[in-house]
Amino acid sequence: MTTHPLDNPIWNALGSRLAHFGEGGAEAKRFVADVSPFAAARDSSPGAVASLGALVPEDGEVSLLQVAPPTPPPGVRVAMSALGLQMTARAMTKNEKSFPIEALGDDDAAEMLALATLTRPGPFRARTHALGRFVGTRDHGKLVAMAGERLQMDGFIEISAVCTHPDYRGRGYGAALMRTVGARILAEGATPFLHSYADNTTAIGLYKSLGFEPRCEVIHAVWSRT
Repeated sequence: MTTHPLDNPIWNALGSRLAHFGEGGAEAKRFVADVSPFAAARDSSPGAVASLGALVPEDGEVSLLQVAPPTPPPGVRVAMSALGLQMTARAMTKNEKSFPIEALGDDDAAEMLALATLTRPGPFRARTHALGRFVGTRDHGKLVAMAGERLQMDGFIEISAVCTHPDYRGRGYGAALMRTVGARILAEGATPFLHSYADNTTAIGLYKSLGFEPRCEVIHAVWSRT
């Protein structure tokens, strides 16, 4: 049976456009630790699941994000599991806000990490910003909101790390930045996608207003050593 590439997006990203950020072998891969905690197995075969379990650090965790994560092998436990929703967009609604938006890069890495640490939009580490192109907006030189790209494979690019400083929420920054990122992805002929926890109805409502539609449910699971 042929599966959709977004059913196991981490594996497909690490096997294509983001391979240079990965480590592992032919059956399981993970991102290097300073980029992301995400990992995935090729499939649910015993060998692939055992290989994925071997990638769990002794004093840390790996995160899985897919339609049907496998049962962990002996010596590994599910530390957390939550239902998520994967959404895709075929078009973006018109940007309603107008304010300066700038590209972010290596010179902004410390500010990006600080903003993500404060707002917790999802796993964000010292080099997460290197996974894709990020944009942001500033107030008197201070980075107050950002959005960018995370998982990438042929035809699909994920919008992620959308966050706004608590003092600047309610101004439409996040929506405008997402529209900017999503419109660029669409202009390049790819499909933007994203993930949300299934119970985050506020975020899901915002994403629908931007042009995103639910594609499928996914599971975000965290594995650690027993």
